[in-house]
Amino acid sequence: MSEPLDRNLALDLVRVTEGAALAAARWMGRGDRNKADAAAVNAMRLLLGQINIDGTVVIGEGEKDHAPMLYNGERIGRAVQANHPTDSSVQLVDIAVDPIDGTRLLSLGLPNALSVIAIAERGTMFSPGHLVYMDKIAVGPAGRGIVHIEASVEENLKALARAKKREVSELTAVVLDRPRNQKYVDAVRACGARLKLITDGDIAAGISTALEGTGVDILFGIGGSPEGVITAAALKCLGGDMQGKLWPRDDKEREYAKQAGYDLNKTLTLDDLVAGENVFFAVTGITDGEMLKGVHYTSDGATTESLVMRSRSGTIRRIFSLHRLQKLMRFSQIEYGS
Repeated sequence: MSEPLDRNLALDLVRVTEGAALAAARWMGRGDRNKADAAAVNAMRLLLGQINIDGTVVIGEGEKDHAPMLYNGERIGRAVQANHPTDSSVQLVDIAVDPIDGTRLLSLGLPNALSVIAIAERGTMFSPGHLVYMDKIAVGPAGRGIVHIEASVEENLKALARAKKREVSELTAVVLDRPRNQKYVDAVRACGARLKLITDGDIAAGISTALEGTGVDILFGIGGSPEGVITAAALKCLGGDMQGKLWPRDDKEREYAKQAGYDLNKTLTLDDLVAGENVFFAVTGITDGEMLKGVHYTSDGATTESLVMRSRSGTIRRIFSLHRLQKLMRFSQIEYGS
């Protein structure tokens, strides 16, 4: 890349997630996932184009749902938009986005829908290609280097309990509620640990393992591989840990993995998923959740709550913003109303 990522781009990124959240929030509970996704994607693409980066989208969430998306391989940023040649002032980055993590949640008016983005040095983010599912384990700082995806659920829970100086029965595991994860549900219950099943949104669940006050200690189970890379970026900022293994759904995906050179037996570490040491991450709530409040409307605008992180400094900011929508819409191309 042309120069180290010394500027704190996370503060630019929070404007992107705030814009996407505000654009999508009007669609809460209206049952139209694609229109909500399109609103968030359009806002995110516009605002990313105003940041002084030359970014390549490595994770453009939406492909597996045939939803609107920022496309894998798409280049975006102010230098790209203006068709300027890259110079020493332009930072070359990989981008991972999920304009709405929990699109179904938003469409039904349920909690924990988020807008998420992460960036890192060019060439440092893992691309799962067309393999859209991954078996994952995620923990906070106390579990770093303690758990392993090849170990049993019981072994991991006991190891984490020792590290946290607690009983297994005092730990809470979170698992995405799908038939493919029933073995994890059964194993957690057999160990006597507490269990939290979620219907969607395993980015929020993974991040929650590393945040105080969420009541979540560990994540198990098979979820989206794009979400896995985004979660790894956040955990790198938070000092947590994560491992994953690509999970093909059928023989067609196994053959694709073979032809594309993916090793399905390889354990992907946190550094495999995001190799960069200077990772920036921003997330804004769309609907209220345990981690962040969603978009709330006031008489003259709306409020948002966001988390902004940088791995190099370890700084984590919680940002509450009041947006005067009438003023914003005078000069913004984003449609905040409907």
